[in-house]
Amino acid sequence: MINIIFQDADLIIVEKPHDVLSVPGKGPEKQDCLISRLVEQGFPSALIVHRLDFATSGLMVVALNKAMHKALSMLFQNRQISKRYHALLGGIPTTDSGAVHQPLRCDWENRPLQIVDYQWGKKALTHWQILQRFEDYVSVLLSPETGRSHQLRVHMQWLGHSILGDRFYAQGAALAKSNRLCLHASHLGFIHPGTGQPLNFDSASPF
Repeated sequence: MINIIFQDADLIIVEKPHDVLSVPGKGPEKQDCLISRLVEQGFPSALIVHRLDFATSGLMVVALNKAMHKALSMLFQNRQISKRYHALLGGIPTTDSGAVHQPLRCDWENRPLQIVDYQWGKKALTHWQILQRFEDYVSVLLSPETGRSHQLRVHMQWLGHSILGDRFYAQGAALAKSNRLCLHASHLGFIHPGTGQPLNFDSASPF
């Protein structure tokens, strides 16, 4: 059951569980996804606007008609959506905050992995801030300005502090520390294209 935290005639705000696809994949074993579950829950017109990685949990906005899908897609395209994520990182950074501005592209020989590439990569920028320090890991707030595939995961790996439980990019203790990816879309904010009202949603982190 997908948790619906807001609903009107044009859109819904949902919390995607971790290890669930946003949309169907190839093959019968990959048909279970957020959209198919929403259809089963009584939203047959649900249209995906943006995606979260299979392993990532948290807030997503879903359109309920084509007009709203187009309007929301434009908000994302024009970076008029506020997004923040909560994550746990392995190790202890030497500073309390910073920004990672590293261009990213698909690692074609190892898809779906992404890599930093200064020649062919697309601009990607992530701001990070430590919320709490523990013995061998930290809780952080991640604020991406761009929305590249796996951006937060690769940027934190580049920083030298992979996200705990990241089966793609973490190694050693950071991988073994959690049985799930410790990345959660915790905040989503935008101006409702239909009503003009500001909408802001927060989701408690599950870790």
